[in-house]
Amino acid sequence: MTYRKKILPAILGHVFAGLALPLAVGIVHAADLGTIQVESTTIDDRFESKRHEASNIAVVSGERVDTSRAENIQQLLQSVPGITTEFDSGDHLKIHMRGVENQRFRGEKPGVAIVIDGVPVFERTGKVNIDLDNIESIKVIKGGASYLFGDDALAGAVIITTKRGAKNAGFRVSADRGSDGYYKGLFRAGYANDQLNTHLQVSRRASDGYWFQSDYTADYVNGKLQYYLDDRSDITFGFERSERAKDSHGSVEGATQARLDPRSVEGRDYARKFDVSLGKYFATYARDFGETSNLLVNVYQFADDTSFVSAPQNFDADGNRVTDVNAYTNDNDYRQVQRGIKSEWRSGGERLAWMAGLDLRANTYENKTRYLVDHKTSPSPFAPVRRAGTVTQDNTTDENVQALYGELKFRLAQPLTVTLNGRYDKIELDYKDKLNGLTLDKTFNVSSWRLGGNYALSDYSDVYANVSTGFRAPTVDQLFAGDISPTGDTASNPNLDPEHAINKEIGIRSKTELFGIPWDLDLAIFRIDRDDYIMASVGEYGGVPTDEQQQFQNIGGMRSQGLELALRSDPSRKWWTSIAYTYLDAKFTNYKNFNLLLGNRYGRDGYFDSTTGGNADGICDPGEYDPANSYCIERRDNTGNVVPRVPRHHLNVALNYRATPRWTLTGEMDAISSYYADEVNLVNIGGHATFNLMTQYDLKFGNNQTWSFFARVDNLFDRRFYNTARGNYDSASIGTGGVPDGRLTDEDISIVVNPGRTFTLGIEAVF
Repeated sequence: MTYRKKILPAILGHVFAGLALPLAVGIVHAADLGTIQVESTTIDDRFESKRHEASNIAVVSGERVDTSRAENIQQLLQSVPGITTEFDSGDHLKIHMRGVENQRFRGEKPGVAIVIDGVPVFERTGKVNIDLDNIESIKVIKGGASYLFGDDALAGAVIITTKRGAKNAGFRVSADRGSDGYYKGLFRAGYANDQLNTHLQVSRRASDGYWFQSDYTADYVNGKLQYYLDDRSDITFGFERSERAKDSHGSVEGATQARLDPRSVEGRDYARKFDVSLGKYFATYARDFGETSNLLVNVYQFADDTSFVSAPQNFDADGNRVTDVNAYTNDNDYRQVQRGIKSEWRSGGERLAWMAGLDLRANTYENKTRYLVDHKTSPSPFAPVRRAGTVTQDNTTDENVQALYGELKFRLAQPLTVTLNGRYDKIELDYKDKLNGLTLDKTFNVSSWRLGGNYALSDYSDVYANVSTGFRAPTVDQLFAGDISPTGDTASNPNLDPEHAINKEIGIRSKTELFGIPWDLDLAIFRIDRDDYIMASVGEYGGVPTDEQQQFQNIGGMRSQGLELALRSDPSRKWWTSIAYTYLDAKFTNYKNFNLLLGNRYGRDGYFDSTTGGNADGICDPGEYDPANSYCIERRDNTGNVVPRVPRHHLNVALNYRATPRWTLTGEMDAISSYYADEVNLVNIGGHATFNLMTQYDLKFGNNQTWSFFARVDNLFDRRFYNTARGNYDSASIGTGGVPDGRLTDEDISIVVNPGRTFTLGIEAVF
């Protein structure tokens, strides 16, 4: 047995043994815990206590967000154990948790529910845009969280609450400048009295971008009005408008181009020139009934209107080669509107607390694509001309969700609280193709649950454990691919079942003292199993032999297990620190049929069958065929392989020093171990460690005015590494001489190179 196979059971054994002794001692010393109440909510994160909670939870305060001066949320979430992000450029990224969905990268949902002010927000590629200057708090719930949030909460949820309350009264003005033309400007005005509080904020973030064609601009206008109806009830209205323009993300092809041309000057991305208009509107009514009962009602609408170009043009209408970097053939318009209403009623008591919720959603997704220019797909004189203005896609999907959910929390004994959650979703999908009149529909009925407990060892320490589930419903494309695109190579499968994941977790959270310093500790051990999740029958994104037709099926399997540690010292001291460590072992438990495409799929000689030609051994040996002019498909069984883009170790350490009451300095180290870029585990990407520095100096004038000056340096030692690396087939790159070489190496992967050392300077006035 290898060392890697031994290490996780050893860690688990030591930790469980470590928990046993304080558990036994705590039976004697646990104190009276008073009234219990349900802290879980999908609407409003006003319940911040972790006491009695059965799941691992992390909270990032709005103050920490503001003082970090981060350009994107990745710089904040890297300090939360278990979180990884697929980061391209700017502030546009995809959030992953505990290794789930790191194995995919072409527009799938992330497996994490993103909720902003009660609105389950997601965008067309699974990525999310967040206004960092409008965050009150970020709450991360780890493990299957569909028992609260429904679809796609396979590995957890990120709940963001935007700024609110009387503390936003007055004025705030700030301006930042940074590397690669980055700048930010912000203005906020607020007012508060005994009856209401309100504020309006406008901001702009923009950058020229480090990478070729990676400039972006993001304009935000948002505001909130909270009106107190009486001593026990209030109503809050909020809105956010965002206009965003973003070009290419700047990926390069292969290690040689990453070294010689990290800014991606050569080549064209498949999709570019994204213009995104986002609008979020909501109203929340809250009323307290006595000391322990509460009603919340939330209505919302989130709209995402995105246009972009895709498919670089290779030939004009006469068959002549086109090389203009701005020449594209498709104009795409995507629009989604999410509307819903949610309500929650909760009540607490000495031994029993409960919450009942209703979640109704009416979502619409519209896709329309047309040709931008007259063009051909090949230089052949017989190839048809595709005319500008021709509509090639025009369809609408309506998604209606009716869900009931709830939580029951009861105290079995003075130190032990047990939590039971359940949710039932009815999901209706209705698809209509406006080009040919095709209509399709499908309904799913899905249940999800959590069973957990919290044992109070003392007034300051808890042991918690839970088993929870997550699910994801199949998409229309997965269900009806053959009906939607009858000339394609993917058959329909209307019998697909929703994907399911089950999370098991045990942990301890404690306020303790070490070397005379108070510490907050949270340690969790977890395992997520996904069985029969949806995959293509011939392998993800692989080639399809001419005699096979692929189909989406419930055939995939994955296990993710590990340990997460969060440790934070008392921030009121002169020196304080935070430590976040993740050990993550993520592997495929069922991935039996992956087709590795090698060679040139567009070559004149076509498909080479390695099972009948050459040595007939099924191995695509470049010595047996010409990979520059033909292609070969090598069948692989990836079962047991490590899930790509999942480092086994991730360590984040921040050390803070308060030099004077007005001046603070922070040093941060973020380090990850190596990972694979591909499912076959052929390309290994080395680990790296980066160091960041931040400092802020505050000048206070009277009680109402503060001027802050800050500076931030990321990647202090100018370390060169990859933000992300993805590979799945043999390609033509600089490193292979511009033609496929019949092998999958680091010259075939898509890479986003880190920009190296960057600077940000800023000034802010609050009065």
